[in-house]
Amino acid sequence: MQEHLHSRGMRCDGAHGGLAASVSHISRARCLCPQTSRRAARQACAVTATISLERDVPLFLQEREAQRSKEAGPQDFDLQVQDMSKTVLGIILGGGAGSRLYPLTKKRAKPAVPLGANYRLIDIPVSNCINSNVNKIYCLTQFNSASLNRHLSQAYNANVGGYSSRGFVEVLAASQSPVSKAWFQGTADAVRQYMWLFDDAVRDGIEDFLILAGDHLYRMNYQGFVLAHRKTGADITVAALPTDEKKATAFGLMKIDGSGRIVDFAEKPSGDALQAMRVDTTILGLDAERAKDEPYIASMGIYVAKASAIRDLLMKHYPQANDFGSEIIPGAKDMGMHVQAYLYQGYWEDIGTVEAFYESNLALTDNPTPKFSFYDRDAPIYTMSRFLPPSKVQDAEVNNSVLGDGCVIRAGSTISHSVIGLRSLIGERCKVEDALMMGADYYETLEECALIPGCLPMGLGAGTHVRKCIIDKNARIGSNVRIVNQAGVREANREEEGFVIKDSIVVVIKDTIIPDNTVI
Repeated sequence: MQEHLHSRGMRCDGAHGGLAASVSHISRARCLCPQTSRRAARQACAVTATISLERDVPLFLQEREAQRSKEAGPQDFDLQVQDMSKTVLGIILGGGAGSRLYPLTKKRAKPAVPLGANYRLIDIPVSNCINSNVNKIYCLTQFNSASLNRHLSQAYNANVGGYSSRGFVEVLAASQSPVSKAWFQGTADAVRQYMWLFDDAVRDGIEDFLILAGDHLYRMNYQGFVLAHRKTGADITVAALPTDEKKATAFGLMKIDGSGRIVDFAEKPSGDALQAMRVDTTILGLDAERAKDEPYIASMGIYVAKASAIRDLLMKHYPQANDFGSEIIPGAKDMGMHVQAYLYQGYWEDIGTVEAFYESNLALTDNPTPKFSFYDRDAPIYTMSRFLPPSKVQDAEVNNSVLGDGCVIRAGSTISHSVIGLRSLIGERCKVEDALMMGADYYETLEECALIPGCLPMGLGAGTHVRKCIIDKNARIGSNVRIVNQAGVREANREEEGFVIKDSIVVVIKDTIIPDNTVI
């Protein structure tokens, strides 16, 4: 077995979670943190962020702002960026029941679904916020929020908050109030129901709301996003992803004018309606060659907006509207508000379905360079510090896979193109192919195992073969079990037996017991 341990630089102002161990190649661990004083380190971080930010802003925005500065006087936008911890509020929309991800959302909120062996979905937008100096963050959800709340409180609040920064990461669950006795009816309604709380933040100095989704996989520095929003003087700025014609039909598309201002929206258009949404994406900073192949821009469902504009839209102009993407944002454009597009050119994936979730996780094992990697010293993904031991591999073979912390792989087993979650136990002579195992929430003692019929431990029993499947946490799979979907079934609901099949992917439900010699 080869073990890949890639060290990361430590950020000056935050904690980080453990990295998963990759087995694609060997690299030497390096110390990336110079022994500087804390004050000097903070200054260095600020300078680096400012330089990086200037590179991210499209040239036309800089030129236009220079012209405005001659007329209206200089404005210190760098200072605005450094002040984001005081002036920007992060609002992560956790989504509804997560039916597209069911049964992974059967016992947890969608943002709490495990990701990449060591992490959870919510860690992506929260880490992006922290890396962008946004340290006041709310996550809105209304289903099964207990595990999400526990994860956020244990992972972040001790490190994000402080006597001076006053940062926090908190869950806002749907609840009844004298004003509203209903569940969240959509993304916009969720923000509307908690507007009374966000108004308090505005009184404390918040100027902009950064509205994010809790089921996307990407790495983004929101400082450039907010800076572009403020430089253009927009009421709302929408993150836009360039896309080709084949993929464009699956997105909500936007049309822009010569300044990047959005002039039209179309939801999943086709035919002539699709052709009408073609734009010159070089306007937003895309290079000419790529712009020729990707003449459409899709909304990523990520917005930065003036707090006053969001309040007016939700409470005054569209008090019955429930969704940002299909109602509030187009409505703001129609009533003459300045709605701007901001180009994002990195990797982005909506992982709101079982198939997308499965493919995105296994893509982390791509060799040599995955599209998304947790190995980034400049923008790490944080998570809960669990203080688990290193994973142990006992005369087993592991290829192109990711192992989480605290796993035990016993002799004679073979693991290929798979993601193995923390605390996973894989017995002797097992075969794991194209599989996502989420691991376990705790280590089990012999006394605890004795309470289970047959004392079947969590993990895979000896001689078991699993392929193209997702095994949720705490599942107990016996010896000589075969989970391979040999019949090629595409859809099946066998929840009473502990599994479902979606898009030909077998999903073993959390806490399920699969007896010895079972064939799925």
